[in-house]
This record gives sequence, C-alpha cells and structure tokens, in this order.
Amino acid sequence: MESERSKRMGNACIPLKRIAKKKKKKSALLLTEGKKPAKPKCPAVCTCTKDNALCENARSIPRTVPPDVISLLFTSNSFDVISDDAFIGLPHLEYLFIENNNIKSISRHTFRGLKSLIHLSLANNNLQTLPKDIFKGLDSLTNVDLRGNSFNCDCKLKWLVEWLGHTNATVEDIYCEGPPEYKKRKINSLSSKDFDCIITEFAKSQDLPYQSLSIDTFSYLNDEYVVIAQPFTGKCIFLEWDHVEKTFRNYDNITGTSTVVCKPIVIETQLYVIVAQLFGGSHIYKRDSFANKFIKIQDIEILKIRKPNDIETFKIENNWYFVVADSSKAGFTTIYKWNGNGFYSHQSLHAWYRDTDVEYLEIVRTPQTLRTPHLILSSSSQRPVIYQWNKATQLFTNQTDIPNMEDVYAVKHFSVKGDVYICLTRFIGDSKVMKWGGSSFQDIQRMPSRGSMVFQPLQINNYQYAILGSDYSFTQVYNWDAEKAKFVKFQELNVQAPRSFTHVSINKRNFLFASSFKGNTQIYKHVIVDLSA
Repeated sequence: MESERSKRMGNACIPLKRIAKKKKKKSALLLTEGKKPAKPKCPAVCTCTKDNALCENARSIPRTVPPDVISLLFTSNSFDVISDDAFIGLPHLEYLFIENNNIKSISRHTFRGLKSLIHLSLANNNLQTLPKDIFKGLDSLTNVDLRGNSFNCDCKLKWLVEWLGHTNATVEDIYCEGPPEYKKRKINSLSSKDFDCIITEFAKSQDLPYQSLSIDTFSYLNDEYVVIAQPFTGKCIFLEWDHVEKTFRNYDNITGTSTVVCKPIVIETQLYVIVAQLFGGSHIYKRDSFANKFIKIQDIEILKIRKPNDIETFKIENNWYFVVADSSKAGFTTIYKWNGNGFYSHQSLHAWYRDTDVEYLEIVRTPQTLRTPHLILSSSSQRPVIYQWNKATQLFTNQTDIPNMEDVYAVKHFSVKGDVYICLTRFIGDSKVMKWGGSSFQDIQRMPSRGSMVFQPLQINNYQYAILGSDYSFTQVYNWDAEKAKFVKFQELNVQAPRSFTHVSINKRNFLFASSFKGNTQIYKHVIVDLSA
C-alpha cells in the first residue's frame, strides 16, 4: 500500500533540482527572520512531502494544506462539490490534479488566488458544465486537462468554447455528451455561432386598476404617450412615462360615455383624438397646448356611426384618413378625410353588415406594381372583405373576400422579409395565419382558439410575436420561427378577457400593454435574457 501511494506521489512531483533551488532561497530568508508561527500540519487524509501532497478518501477539500506545497493531487475522494476559495493560502501551488473523483459541481471562484498555477487537471470526474470565468486570474496557466467528463454543450458552456478559441494554454481534446445533436462532437471544434443563447420573455411590470377595451400609443412633442379606452367609466385615460420612478403615470383624460376606442392622430404638430362611444355619439377632440387640455371640436355623424367597434388611421398621398367599423344593423362603416380644418365623410363602405374590425395594409398584387393601400373589413355576417384603393377615383373598391373564413372577428397584419401575413381571430373554431400570395391570402397555420377576440401580431426589435387571447383560458404568446416560417408557442399570460395587445417603446424599453374587459389592465416588460451569461 505504501509503495503504491509513493508511486502516485511520484507522478505528481516536479524535478528535484527545481525544488532544491527554491528551498535554498527560502532557507536564506528564514535565517534573517524572527520566530514564525508553526506551519500547518499535513491533513490526516493526505500524505505530504516538502513540496507535494496526495489526498485520498477525503469528504471535503482540507483547509490545512502546508502553504509551501507546489504540487497537489486529489484522487478517489468522496466529495462531489468544490466551493469558492477552496485552495486559498497556497500561493506557490503550480500543479493541481483533481482526478478520478466524482466531482459534479465547481464554483466560479474555486481557484481564486492560484496565480502560480501552471498545470490544472479535472480529468475523469462527473462534470457536465463549468462556471463562466472559472479560469480568470490564472495567468500562469499553460496546461488544462478536462478529459473524461460528461459535458453538456448548451449555452452555459458557450463561454468555454470562446475561451478555447483564444487561450494560450494547451487543452486536451474534450467531447460533448449532450445535447443529442452535439453528442460525441469535439468541443474544441465548436464556435460561438453554434449556440443560440438569447431568449426573451414578457415579465409583469405594472397593474392598472381598471378594465379597458383598446390601447394605443403615440408620439407627441418628442414624448411617448399611451391612451386607454375605459368602457365602464367612459374615459380616455392618457399615460406618460415617469423617468424617475420608471413607471407609467396619469397624464390627462377625456370623459365620455361607454367609450370603446380612443384613437390618437397627430397631423403636423397637432394632436387629435377620435373618441368612439356606444352611447351619446362619437366625437373628435383637439389638444389645446395653451389651455393644456383636450377640447371637443367635432361630432361624428350619428346616422352613420351608431355602434362603433374599431377605428383605424392611415395616410395616403399626404392625405390623412380614419375609418370607423360600425357593428350595428343599421350603421355604415365610413371613411373620414382631413380637409385642413376637420374630418369629413369621404366614403361609406359597408352598410348593415355589422362590421367588427377594420385593418389598413399595403400589398403588392403583381410583381410590376408598387404596394397599394387596402382595407380588410371583418364582419359577423360574412367573410372578411378586401377593398383596394383606386388612385384615379381616390376611393376604395370592393375586390374580393377571404374564402372559408366565416365568423372572423378581426384581422391584423404583419410583415416578415417583405412578405405580408395576416392573423385572423375567431371566437369559435381555429384562428389562422395566412400569407399574401400575389392575388389572394393562403393558409399557413391554424391555432386552436376558443373564446378569442384578439389575435395580435407585434414586432419588438427583431422579434416577431403573435398573441392569441382567450376569454376561457390563458393567453398564448407565439414567436416567429424563421426556419419553419411559422409561429411556435413561446409563453402564457394570465389576462382576464383580453381585448387588445399593444407594444409601447419608451427610452429603449419595450412594454406590452394588455387590455382586459373583466380584470385589471396589465403591463409587461419585454426582457432579453442571455443564457450564456
């Protein structure tokens, strides 16, 4: 037994001449110094010589290793975790072998203080990952041995791949044990591009203690604002960003009756707000900067707009318009045009069809033509109808409908790499994603939906989302997968009876406002997380 132990120690020793030279220098210093405290004795689980220590069957890293040790070997020990500063007080340590143990976890600062360390071996353990920057401060390191471990090559190990690419130390070849696509692949051959470690999420940020139907955001006088339609209090609530408290706070309000939409529109530098109400008529307000309040300047004709459900604003050839989708049996979905002094009726599109939503978008019908303005009207009494802008008459003309899509409550569009897609919301049956093919919209994807009244696409930075609300279950957030060219499930949100989802960007912060017909209006922060950090 003694001869076997001596043999293992011999493997961990350094050349005797080098040791003797260092000891001669230390002896000369000791002759000139006074009495020193007693040096730590060799731990009971270790066998020590002047410069080497071999530790076996230890339950933890001993704290009393002689400080002058140069080579230290741990083998066949029972501990499986090594904590921070495990080798503190060993400034001369040059060779550290932690081999043939069952080490599962090592802390980031395990090797802190080992500035003289030349050779480090963690071979033949049970390590699946290593903490980032574990080798930081080991400036003398020239050899690292990590063989014989079960490394999982995920984002937590991305840093090691990057470190291998620029370190001057010699590192023996090591291999991945997982995930399956990287199994048995040489870690030294991977690059940082092989890891997709950036993820996002919507994290709850703020609750607003009131119900809401629609939410819009707008820029006015170099500031960003949010306006929320409250149906039960009949108000349009305006919010601004508090730069000190980092929250949204009340800015102003417009008081009305059963308000369903508060639609802002800024023409040149003047802010107008179209307030759609179920009772008491709908009106247009102007922001008076001198009086610092909203003033009603116009009523919207009540004979056409009886039960407004949605408003869309748009600009064609430097002319501003808005369109109101009317959901009553006797109403007209109507387009209004700005004439310099007010908005006046320009065109009635849909009489007596009980329209629930209107969407403005621009699409190309032939490769030789430019993008042309279109409107899509959703109705409870027929399939969605597509209207195209006629430049000669300055009117929208009925073109076609979207086949096999009855009972569509709303249509919202988005673009990916120049292609136009639409999200179609259905309260009963599957909601859909469709893609414009040049002459019609074609099916791309179906989403099971029950009790859905909003299926809203949103783009935040380079991330394309689609959010499908439900009155009976959790809201589903989908993320666009570029390779699959479709949405994949991403996150669930708990919103009671959601009616709209709106992206608000302020000071490089991105928020998601979720309106609720039965609960509090919720604000989520869009968070980007680096899994390799």
